[in-house]
Amino acid sequence: MFETKSIRETCVQLDSDIDKGLTEKEAARRYEENGKNELKEPRKKTVVESFLEQLNDPLIYVLLAAAVISLLLHEISDAVIIAVVVLMNAVVGMIQEGKAQKALDSLKKLTSPHAYVIREGKEKEIPASQLVVGDIVCLDAGCQVPADLRLTRTSSLKVEESALTGESVPIEKDASFIAKGAGGGLRREAYEEKGMEAAGKKAAGNRKDTHIPLGDRYNMAFMSTIVTYGRGEGIVTATGMDTEIGKIASLINESHEELTPLQKRLGELGKILSLLSLLLCAALFMIALLQKRNLIEMLITAISLAVAAVPEGLPAVVTICLALSVTKMVKVHTIVRKLPSVETLGAVSVVCSDKTGTLTQNKMTVESCFTNQKIFGKKDLGKEEHKEFLKGMTLCNDGVLEGGERIGDPTELALLDLSARFGMRRDELEKEFPRTKELAFDSNRKMMSTFHQRGNQTVTYTKGAPDEVLKKCSSVLLYGRTVPLTEQQRKQIRQAVESMSSQALRTLAIAMRVGGSGPVEEGLTFVGMVGMKDPARPEAAGAVARFRDAGVSTVMITGDHVDTAFAIGKQLGIVSRPEQCLTGDAVAHLDEERFLQKLDTVRVFARVSPEHKVRIVKGFKAKGNIVAMTGDGVNDAPSLKAADIGIAMGMTGTDVAKQASDIILTDDNFATIEKAIVEGRGVYENIKKSVIFLLSSNLGEIMTMFLAVLCGLASPLKSSHILWINLITDSLPALALGVDNNDADGLMRRPPRDPKESLFAGGGLACTCFYGLLIAGISLAAFFTIPYAVILERQIPLTINNFATVLQHEAILNRAQTYAFTVLGMSQLFHAVGMRDVRKSIFKMKHFDNKLMIAACVLGFLLQFAVTEIPFLTAAFGTAHLTLREWLRLAFLASFPLLAHELMILFSFDFVRKGNRKQKLSAKTASEYML
Repeated sequence: MFETKSIRETCVQLDSDIDKGLTEKEAARRYEENGKNELKEPRKKTVVESFLEQLNDPLIYVLLAAAVISLLLHEISDAVIIAVVVLMNAVVGMIQEGKAQKALDSLKKLTSPHAYVIREGKEKEIPASQLVVGDIVCLDAGCQVPADLRLTRTSSLKVEESALTGESVPIEKDASFIAKGAGGGLRREAYEEKGMEAAGKKAAGNRKDTHIPLGDRYNMAFMSTIVTYGRGEGIVTATGMDTEIGKIASLINESHEELTPLQKRLGELGKILSLLSLLLCAALFMIALLQKRNLIEMLITAISLAVAAVPEGLPAVVTICLALSVTKMVKVHTIVRKLPSVETLGAVSVVCSDKTGTLTQNKMTVESCFTNQKIFGKKDLGKEEHKEFLKGMTLCNDGVLEGGERIGDPTELALLDLSARFGMRRDELEKEFPRTKELAFDSNRKMMSTFHQRGNQTVTYTKGAPDEVLKKCSSVLLYGRTVPLTEQQRKQIRQAVESMSSQALRTLAIAMRVGGSGPVEEGLTFVGMVGMKDPARPEAAGAVARFRDAGVSTVMITGDHVDTAFAIGKQLGIVSRPEQCLTGDAVAHLDEERFLQKLDTVRVFARVSPEHKVRIVKGFKAKGNIVAMTGDGVNDAPSLKAADIGIAMGMTGTDVAKQASDIILTDDNFATIEKAIVEGRGVYENIKKSVIFLLSSNLGEIMTMFLAVLCGLASPLKSSHILWINLITDSLPALALGVDNNDADGLMRRPPRDPKESLFAGGGLACTCFYGLLIAGISLAAFFTIPYAVILERQIPLTINNFATVLQHEAILNRAQTYAFTVLGMSQLFHAVGMRDVRKSIFKMKHFDNKLMIAACVLGFLLQFAVTEIPFLTAAFGTAHLTLREWLRLAFLASFPLLAHELMILFSFDFVRKGNRKQKLSAKTASEYML
C-alpha cells in the first residue's frame, strides 16, 4: 500500500516527522497500543497432549486391545512387547512435534536485535522490539532491516531480498520511486543492468492494480532483509506480525499437516482389522452357542483368534524399515526429519522447485564477454590480450574475496571470480595501482568510477549499465589500441547488449580513461562488456529428464522475473514455450476453476509471493497429485509446509526453511531428490511386501483355527503358539523384506503410484488370500496327520465326529498341535523368501544381497526347532518332541508356499512381462502429457 504513496503522504498518514521522527511520549503510547515488534508464538502443546496425539491411530487401538487380551490370557511377556512397540512409535512421533513452532523461533532469530532511530531529532540505538509504526529508521551497509519501511532517503542503497522474494541479486532501492497503483503517481525508471528485465520492471511500475510484487517495491525495505550497499532512511510502516515476514509466519502457523498416503492406508488397515477381530469373536461365540460348547473355553479361543488377526509386529516393522531407510538416505546427502516422509516420496508426481539456490547455484557467474567488438565465452579470454578488460573489472570493484569469505554485491563478486581465474586479485592490483578517488554508484548515473595512480600515471576505470556507459565513450579499445568510436561500432555494441539480454543475461560495461587528476566520466574508452547470470546447476537438467521418464513433472516457482525464469526453465528442459510460464500477478487474478485448468500446462511460475506459492502447491494437490516442494528461503517456508513433502537446502537454506521442511538435502543438489524418490519408491514396495506377507501369514493362522472350530474340532493352535509366530517367527522375515534391495532403474521406469492406491492394489489382495488359504491348508493337513493315522490304525470311518473324538485324547491333540504349529511357523519362513519378488524365480534372486533374510530364516528355523526340542520351552508351549523323519516330512509340507511361488512364475511369466510393458507404456504416456 505505501509503495503507491509519496514520502509526504506516508508521513501524514503515519503522523510522523521525516526529520525529527516521533516524540518519546508518542512512541511509548504506540508501543503500549500495538505491542512489541516481534513475531507471536502459538500455544505450545504439552508433552501429554503430544503423546496422546500419537496414540490416536486405529492400528494403535487394535494393538492396545491385543495387549489387554494378552494380559487376560496371562501372557505378560507378549503384553509387554506390544506395549513397547506402541511406546516406540509414540516417542518417534513426538520427536517430530512442534515444527511450526520451531519455524517461528527461527523467524524470530532472523529479526534484527537493535535498530538506529531518530526520535525528537536525535539518532539513538534501541532494541528492534521497541520499534513502532512511524519511527524513522537509519540503514547502513551490513545491517538487517528491523521492520517494514517506506524509504524516505536513499544513497546507492541495495538490499538483498533473496530469502524473501527469490531475487538472485540485491535490489536497488529508490526513495523517490512511487508505484502506480489505484492512486496513480510518479515512478522512476527502474535501474537494471539488463534490458529485458528493465522492460519487465517498467511494465510492473505502470500497472494499474494495487498489488505490486515485493521485488518491484523499490521504495520499500522489508523486515529481516540485509542492506548490502549504500545507506538510507525509512519510516516504519509495519511491525511484528503485520510485516511481510510476519505474514509468512502466520501462513506457517495456519498450515496443517496432512497424513501421508502410507499413514492413511495403515489407518484403513487398522479399521479393517478391528472390524475383522470383532466379527471373528462374534462368529465364534455364535458357533459355541449352536454347538453347545463350553462358553468360557470358546471365549478364550475367540480372543486368541482375534489376536491372530492383528499383526502385532507390523507397526514396529514399518517404523524400523523407515528408520533404516533414513540411515541409507544419509549416505546420499539427505536428512529425513519425519519418518513417513520417506515413503511419501515414492508417490510424488509433481516436484515444485524454487529456482534460486535450488535449480541454480545462487551465485552470479560471468557467462559471456564482449571485447574487440565480438562476443565470446569466458573460456576464450586471454590474460595478456584482454589485460585492461580484466584490470578494469578487478579495480573498479568494491567486492571482497578473502579465503572462503565473499563480501559484497553478487555482480561484483562474479567479476572478481573471473579475474581470479587469470591470477588477478584486487588486493594485489590495488597495491600496484592504489585507488585514490572514486565516484560511487548511484541510480541516476547508473555507473561507478574509481581513480588509480601509479607514480605519474593515472587511470580511471568505469563500470555500469552499457547504454549509459556507451553515452560517455568517444573511443574504443581494439586489440590493445585506442581508436575513435564509430557509429557502426556503437551499433555493434548495442546489438551485443540485445543478444545477451535475449539469453536472460545481466549486462555490465567496462570503460577507462587514461590521465587526469581525478575520476571523470566523459571521453571514456569503451573496453568491453560482460553478460552474467545465476547459472543452472549442471546436474539439474539430467534430474529433470529422469523425472520425466519416471512420470514426475518438474515445476519451477520463483520470485525472479519471467524472462529469467523462462531462460533457466528452457535450459533445464522444464518448458519449451513461453506460454508455459505464468506470473504471480496472473495467478492472483485467476478464479479457482481457471487456475486449476492452467496447472495442466504451466510449468514455470515467476514473480510469485509466498501466498502464491502456497496456492500453487495446494492447486496441484487438489488435482490429485502428491507434491514435493523444494526451497531455501524464508519465502519458501509456507509452501514447504503446505506440500506433501517439503525439501529444504541444507547448505544455503535458511533455518526457517529447514524447520518447515520434512527432508533436508545436505549437498543442495537438486539431483539428490531423484535418489530420494528412488528410495521412497523402494520403501513403499518393501512395506507393501511386508504387509502382504504378515497379513497372508495371519490369514493362514485365522483360517486354520476358524475352519477347525467351525467343524467342531479342537483348536489346532494354542494362544501362545499364535503370539510366538506373530511376534517372533514372522516379524524377523517381515523386517528383512522391509530392507530388501530393489531395482532402482525398474522403479524409476514406472509412473508414480496413485496416492489413493490400496496396499492390496496390483494383485496384492489375491496374493494375500491365496497364500493365506494355502498356509491354512497345509497347517490343517499337518494337524490332521496324527488323528488320521490313529483312525486308519483303528479302522474306523473317516468322519468329522471321529476326528473330534480322537483329538479329545490329550497326547494326540498335543502332537497334532505341534505338527500344525511347526508347519505354520516354517511355511511362513518359506513364504517370506518367495515374497522378495513375486515376479522372479528364487533361482534368479540375489539372496546374498539380503543377508538379513538369510539370518531371519536361519534364526526362525532354529527358534522353531528350540520350541519343540528344548525341555523348558516344550513345557511352556505344550509341544511334543519330533523325530528327524517327522521334521523332514513337516519341512516338505511347509515348503508348499515356495513351490506355489515357482509354479506361478512358470505359468504367469508372459503375463508378468505384459504387465511390466503396460507400466512402461503408462509412464511414457505420462511423460508425453507433461511435455
